[in-house]
Amino acid sequence: MLETRTASRLADLWDEAKAAAMNEQERLLYRSNLLGSDKRITNFGGGNTSAKVIQNDPLTGEPVEVLWVKGSGGDVGTIKLDGFATLYMDKLKALKGLYRGIEHEDEMVGYLPHCTFNLNPRAASIDTPLHAYVPKPHVDHMHPDAIIAIAASKDSKALTEEIFGGEIGWLPWKRPGYELGLWLEKFCLDNPEAKGVVLESHGLFTWGDTARESYETTVRIINRAIEWFEERTAGQAVFGGTRRKAMPAGERRKAAARLMPAIRGMISAKGYKVGHFDDCDAVLEFVCSNDMEALAALGTSCPDHFLRTKIRPLVVPFDPQAPDLDATLEALPGAVEAYQADYTAYYERCRHADSPAMRDPNAVVYLVPGVGMITFAADKATARISAEFYVNAINVMRGASSVSTYVGLPEQEAFDIEYWLLEEAKLQRMPKPKPLAGRVALVTGGAGGIGRATAARLLADGACVVLADIDAEALTAADGVLAGVHGKDVVRSVRLDVTSEEQIAAGFVDVVVDYGGVDILVSNAGLASSAPVEETTLELWNRNMDILATGYFLVSREAFRLFRQQKMGGNVVFVASKNALAASPNASAYCTAKAAEIHLARCLALEGAGEQIRVNVVNPDAVLRGSKIWTGEWKEQRAAAYNMSTDELEEHYRSRSMLKRSVFPEDIAEAIYFLASDMSAKSTGNIINVDAGNAQSFTR
Repeated sequence: MLETRTASRLADLWDEAKAAAMNEQERLLYRSNLLGSDKRITNFGGGNTSAKVIQNDPLTGEPVEVLWVKGSGGDVGTIKLDGFATLYMDKLKALKGLYRGIEHEDEMVGYLPHCTFNLNPRAASIDTPLHAYVPKPHVDHMHPDAIIAIAASKDSKALTEEIFGGEIGWLPWKRPGYELGLWLEKFCLDNPEAKGVVLESHGLFTWGDTARESYETTVRIINRAIEWFEERTAGQAVFGGTRRKAMPAGERRKAAARLMPAIRGMISAKGYKVGHFDDCDAVLEFVCSNDMEALAALGTSCPDHFLRTKIRPLVVPFDPQAPDLDATLEALPGAVEAYQADYTAYYERCRHADSPAMRDPNAVVYLVPGVGMITFAADKATARISAEFYVNAINVMRGASSVSTYVGLPEQEAFDIEYWLLEEAKLQRMPKPKPLAGRVALVTGGAGGIGRATAARLLADGACVVLADIDAEALTAADGVLAGVHGKDVVRSVRLDVTSEEQIAAGFVDVVVDYGGVDILVSNAGLASSAPVEETTLELWNRNMDILATGYFLVSREAFRLFRQQKMGGNVVFVASKNALAASPNASAYCTAKAAEIHLARCLALEGAGEQIRVNVVNPDAVLRGSKIWTGEWKEQRAAAYNMSTDELEEHYRSRSMLKRSVFPEDIAEAIYFLASDMSAKSTGNIINVDAGNAQSFTR
C-alpha cells in the first residue's frame, strides 16, 4: 500500500467453497465486490469487471454468448446483479463493420443499446468495447494506486517491463472508447501469453479463463507492484522531503473551521456547496512537503481522478510555521479569483467548436499547508469521494516521483475528457437536485419528536442535517434511524447543552469541519414546567429562561457569526409555542420564556435582514406524540391544571382546538420546512401557528 512506507499486501479473499455454489453471473458479482472492497485496488465508482457467459436467447431458446459488464455509473464494491449491463457478443463483434475510424468513435456508443440482451435497462458504459474485445472470458479493469504510479511515470513503459516482464504489457495513453477496445484486442492477439496490460496514465487490465483466475491475477499483479515500490523506495524521502511541520490535530480542526465557511461563501454563487475535511497521514505528508506546490500544479493523471478533482487543486496561502489565519482569510478572495481566471483561460485554450459551456470555474480541492485538504462539491458524498480520489492521486504522485518523474494528464487530453460530449450527455441525464441540496441544517433538540421529524423532512429534500441534543442516548438512536434511511453522509450528531457557550462553540466547529458551514438553524431545544406562581422556585424560573431564552440566544449568536463569515445569508427558525402568545394557568416561567423567544426572533430578523438572514417562528401546541416534554411531569402537571386524567389530555387538546384535530410532530416539521426553504424566501419576522386553531394565539 502506497499510503505508508511499509506496504501491506492485498489478501486473497476468494472462498472457493462459496464460489463453487454460484453460477457464472454470481461469480462475476462475487469477484467484483471483493475487488471493490479495498480502496488500494480501485476507488469508489472506478474500474469495471466483466464475464462472457453462455445463456439461452429469450427469442430463439438457443445458447448465445452474453457479455455481462458493469453498467454506466456503477461501483464494483457495492454493485448488485442488476447493476450489470448485458449485451450479445455476436452483435458487439458485428459493430466492427460499422466503425468508421477514430474521428467517429463516439458514435459507436449509440449502437450499444442495439446490442442489449434480454431487454436489460441498465445502460452500458463507454468501457464496454474494452471488455468485449479482450478474447478472454473474464476481465478486470482496476485503478490501483501502485499501478497508476507506474502508469503516470515518465518511464512508464520501461518500469512496466522491469517489474512484470512480459506477463503484463503496456499501451500508450488513449482516451477510453471504441478505439482503445480495438487496441486491447490487438495486444491480446499479438501477446497470447500476457495476463494483462498497463494503460499509460490510466490503470490496469487483467484477465483469465475463470473468475477465480482473473481475480487472483489482479491481486497478484497489484501486490507485485506494491512490493517493488516498497523495496525500491525504502528509506527514501518522498515529495522532496518535509518543508513544514503539521499543526497539532486540534489546531488543524480550528483552522479548517475558519477557512471552510469563507471558501464556501466564495464558491457558492451558482449553487450551495458542501465541504469535507481530510487530514490523514497521506494528506499531511503531501501538504507539508517541499514538492507539494509543483506536483499539485501538474494535476492528476488517471481519468477517474481527474473527473472528480478537476484540472488541479488550489493551494491556500497559509504558513503553519507562522500561522496567521486572518491574513490568510484576507488573501483568500484573491486566490479564489486567480484560480477562476486560470480555469477560464484553460477552458478557452482547449475548447472546441462543439464543446459544452464552461462549468463551475472553482476548485474542488483546496490544499492547506500544515493543515490538510478541503474539498467542496454539490453534496457531501461527492465532496468526500473527491477527497478520496485526491488521496489516490497523492499516492500515485508519491510512487511516480520516487522512482521516476510524475507526469500529469496533458492539458488538452484532460479537457477533452472533462468536456467530452458523452460525459456531458451523462451529466444531463442526472436527476435535478432536490430543493435543499447543498444546504446544511443544525437542529437543536434534534433527538425529540419535533426535532427528529424536522430532520427527516429536511433530509428528504436534500439537506445535510446535524442533530444537536443534550440526551446522548436519544441522540445516538435518532442518528442511527435517520442515517439508516438517508445515508451516513448526510446525518451527523453532536451532544450539545444550549446553555453552554463552550459546548456551542465546539459544536459549531464540529458542524463546520463536517460540512463546511451552516445555512439553516432550527432552534428547538426545550423543556416544560408547570407550577402555580407561588410555587415557582427561582431555580425553576431560571431553568426555563436558561434553556428557552438564553439557549436560543446563544445558539443564534453563534449561527449569526457563521452566517456573516459565509456571506451567503442564512435561515433561523425558532420552535416556540402557542404559550408564547396565549397565557396558560400555572405555567408563568414557561410562557414567559417562550414569549422571550418570539421577541428575540423579531430582534434578530431586524438585525439579519440586510445580510439576507431570515428569522421566523413556528408555534406548536399540544404535540403529545413523540415529544419528550410529555414523558415527564409536564403531562401530569397539565392534566392536574385542567382537573382531568392524563389519558384525557390528548382528547382535551383536540376538542378545544377550532379545527378539532390533533397536532403531530410531522405537522410542525412541515411548517419549519416551509420557513427554512426558498418557498418563504420573502418572509422574515413571521410566526406560523400550528395548533389546529386557537383564537387566543392569533397573531393579529
